[in-house]
Amino acid sequence: MYRAYFVPAALLALCLLLVAACESPAATPEPDSTAETEQPTRTSEATAEATRAAAAVTRVPDSPAATQGATFTPSSVASATSTPTPTTDPDVTATPARGLPEIALRPAFPNLELSRLTNLVQPDDGTNRIFITEQWGLIRVFPNDPTVEHASTFLDIRGRSLGGANEEGLLGLALSPDFAQNGHFFVYYSAIDPRRSVLSRFTVSDNDPNLADVFSEIVVLEVEQPYPNHNGGQIAFGPDGYLYVALGDGGYASDPHGNGQNTGTLLGSILRLDVSGVSEDAGYTIPPDNPFVGVAGARGEIWAYGLRNPWRFSFDPDTGLMWAADVGQNAYEEIDVVKRGGNYGWNIMEGLHCFSPRQGCDTTGLEMPVAEYGRSDGCSVTGGHVYRGSDIPGLVGAYVYADFCTGRIWGIRYDGETATEPQLLVDSDLAITSFGRGLDGSLYVLGRDDGVYIAVPAE
Repeated sequence: MYRAYFVPAALLALCLLLVAACESPAATPEPDSTAETEQPTRTSEATAEATRAAAAVTRVPDSPAATQGATFTPSSVASATSTPTPTTDPDVTATPARGLPEIALRPAFPNLELSRLTNLVQPDDGTNRIFITEQWGLIRVFPNDPTVEHASTFLDIRGRSLGGANEEGLLGLALSPDFAQNGHFFVYYSAIDPRRSVLSRFTVSDNDPNLADVFSEIVVLEVEQPYPNHNGGQIAFGPDGYLYVALGDGGYASDPHGNGQNTGTLLGSILRLDVSGVSEDAGYTIPPDNPFVGVAGARGEIWAYGLRNPWRFSFDPDTGLMWAADVGQNAYEEIDVVKRGGNYGWNIMEGLHCFSPRQGCDTTGLEMPVAEYGRSDGCSVTGGHVYRGSDIPGLVGAYVYADFCTGRIWGIRYDGETATEPQLLVDSDLAITSFGRGLDGSLYVLGRDDGVYIAVPAE
């Protein structure tokens, strides 16, 4: 069994009290400050809302009917190292650089009331359905139809999922590659007593394809969590058929337990598991070509490590490359192309910069991010997808990601060695918690409590 690193009870109580007192507003983790005392200070709800309001261009109309056909449009185009000037004039735009087009965001399902959104998945089973996860512990299902007015409850695990803390709850959903045949799907959620992250498999009900069997849960993996933040939570099947699982460093400021650089713990890592044989009597197995198989003191489940809180990763369906966004502490957010056995630097580095020590850190053997941005552009990165749709031809092949606090969405291109400078695609006022990819390559954008949007060409 995995063992967490425990601190004395009095210190732990104080740490948890401090974290709870500074809780941030969304499932997407926002960065701790790095004062000399290393106490976590987190962005408040009011601060995040004020930041988004300052960057706002077009807000979502209050009436669902009024949102039909409405779009977010960019107010300016700037590099990720500049500070865009907010404007209320939707006609003020700049010429895009690097050949990437501006985009707009159109409400995809304007009549649905959804909240605390964390995932969107479309199964390749011929049913043309959408699955949405809500942080509280619900999976909702509905037809992929912009006029849909009702989302059914596919799975309700609110009694098992801890959604009270800001970065805990139902955080991940992945459908089995053979979902159409076996009805299996996997979820990643938080639980307490003890505080832990749970990876489980469920099965669709025999009688209703829009209802999961809540009693079919098989717990695949449990990882004890020392704090209620930096839970990671993204899960996805790779092109190789294995399940990848993202775990943060366990929480608190500055990675006090050193989990990021410790391959003897699952925390601060992306795991690669073979779950094809999971049953009531059998658990996951470790793929024999995982990089740390047979390495003394290391966990064989680890695919890559040195991560603070990877908030959303995805695979490019054309190249197979794995992209991940790693949330920074108080200065830099980063985008990584994740490689087998890669060490992504936390807590030696934050983005491209030394973190511990502040100067002269040893970067030998570390994988550098392909992109970063600082506090002038946001405070909490949300990973997206490489666009492979047909609606925006100029965006094909670009990786698209966002910032939760400002709602800005950027795109970059990557040639296998270097990436272009990030380009601002749209400056929205959404609290973007996640992205989704449709079967046709469409790019969906999830606003925490603002619904689902689809990326379209800017008019």
